[in-house]
Amino acid sequence: MRGYFGIGVQGISKTANLGAVMRTAHAFGASFTYTVNAAPEITDTRRGVNQTDTSRSLSHVPFYQWDSLEDMRLPLNCPLVGIELCDRSVDMPSFRHPLSCAYILGPEDGSLSPDMQDMCKYIVKIPTKFCINVSLAAALTLYDRTLCHGGYPDRPMLPGGPSLQAVEDWELMRKR
Repeated sequence: MRGYFGIGVQGISKTANLGAVMRTAHAFGASFTYTVNAAPEITDTRRGVNQTDTSRSLSHVPFYQWDSLEDMRLPLNCPLVGIELCDRSVDMPSFRHPLSCAYILGPEDGSLSPDMQDMCKYIVKIPTKFCINVSLAAALTLYDRTLCHGGYPDRPMLPGGPSLQAVEDWELMRKR
């Protein structure tokens, strides 16, 4: 798959959650991770995130810390995709993830700021009854991105996995 993605959190206050987001981003192949307006205790990132980021993503994936929205610098032509429960958001299962983009999630105890929402080209919601943990939201978002762009065959109509022949046929078709 071509393209790239980054994922970040606005106003995050718990290093364990940041570590989990960073580890998940690393596992899914993120090009970068970031924070915007993180709580002061987050600024010494290495100390706390390694408790939950056992992959040590700081050694493998670029990480950016921006103090404000004005400081934020994304790559040229990189649409910002907000993950938020709001009136403007669309359900994730019906959203086509951009090939290249940056995702932004809200803090543990709040929402993306109105200014951040205004910066987003798209706002997507995970179809849950209420807000979920920020690191879980990051994982679900990146899993959905993988399904959207990962090149997997359609799921079988009956319960269970595809037959070996169906997988071989799909692989052959994909190579053409």
